[in-house]
Amino acid sequence: MRRRLTPRRPPLRGPVLLLLGLALLYPPPAATAAAPAPVTGFVEAYPAVGAAMRAAGAPYADWAANGRHFLAFDPSGDGRAVEVLGDLADAERIVLLVPGVDTTLRDFDRGLGGVARRAPAVQARHLYGRLRADDPSARVAVIAWLGYDPPDGLGWAAARETRARSGAVALTDLTRLLAAHRPTATITLVGHSYGAVLLGLAAPRLPAQVTDLVSVGGVGMGAGRVSGLRSRARVWAAEAPDDWIRRVPGLRLFGLGHGTRPADPAFGARPLPVDGVTGHDGYLVPGTGTLAAVSAVALGRSPGTPR
Repeated sequence: MRRRLTPRRPPLRGPVLLLLGLALLYPPPAATAAAPAPVTGFVEAYPAVGAAMRAAGAPYADWAANGRHFLAFDPSGDGRAVEVLGDLADAERIVLLVPGVDTTLRDFDRGLGGVARRAPAVQARHLYGRLRADDPSARVAVIAWLGYDPPDGLGWAAARETRARSGAVALTDLTRLLAAHRPTATITLVGHSYGAVLLGLAAPRLPAQVTDLVSVGGVGMGAGRVSGLRSRARVWAAEAPDDWIRRVPGLRLFGLGHGTRPADPAFGARPLPVDGVTGHDGYLVPGTGTLAAVSAVALGRSPGTPR
C-alpha cells in the first residue's frame, strides 16, 4: 500500500523563517515571568537595602561594606539590583542604564562569562567617570538598573516583549520617582540590546524630565519609527559595524520581534558615533566614541558627528 504523501509547501525565507524558527526551537514557558520587584524608595532606602545585602552574605555584603549605594536589592531567582553612583539627592543630570538579555545579579558586577565590559556596574562606573571628566562641576548621578528579569538566551522570551513590558512598568515607576524627588533634573535612559525594548515600551508614559532615550546595540524599541514611540524625548542610536545585532530582522510578526532596529536610518533616531566600539558589548568602554557621545547627551551637549 502506498504511503499518502503530503504536498510540499514553498519554503519560508528570510526574517519570517528566523522568527518562526525561534518559536519552534524555544516553545513558550508554561507561565509568564514574575513581575519585577518594586523599587524600594529614594536615597532614604540606602541603609535598609545595605542591611539586606549584608544579610545575604558574599559577595553582596562586600558591596555594601565598600560604601556602594543601592536603591533596591533582591537575591531571589535571577536577582535584582539598582546601584547609584554619585549624589542622587543633589543630581541635576541623571543617567539610567538598562541591560539586556542574560543579565543576572550574579553577573551584575563581574559581567556575563566574567567579561567586565558586560557588567552593568562596570558600565555605570565607566560612564560616571566620563561624565565627571567632561564636566567636573556638573551634579551627576548614574544608575545601573537591573530592576527587571531579562530573558535568558536568544530564545522565545528574547523574541517576545513579555519581559520588556513588565520591565517597562518598573522602569516608568522609577523615573517618576526620580522626577518627583528631583523635578529640575534631566534624565537620560540608555538601553543596551533588549534593554532598548523597555525604553520604547515605556516611552509614552515617561515623565517630561526624561529628555533623551539612547539605544546602544538595540534590537528594537517596539515600533517601526521614532514617531511610533509617542514621546517628546530625543531618541539616539549607536550600532557598531561588527555588532551581531545587525543580523536580527527588524520585524514584529505573530507576536515575535521588536520592530525596526533603532540604528536603522528608516527608524529615524539620531545616530551616535561608534568609533572604537567592537562587538555587541563594547559601547560603554573607555576610549570609544559612543561613551563620549552618551556623556555629551546626558550633559546636554552635542555628541558630535558620527564617523
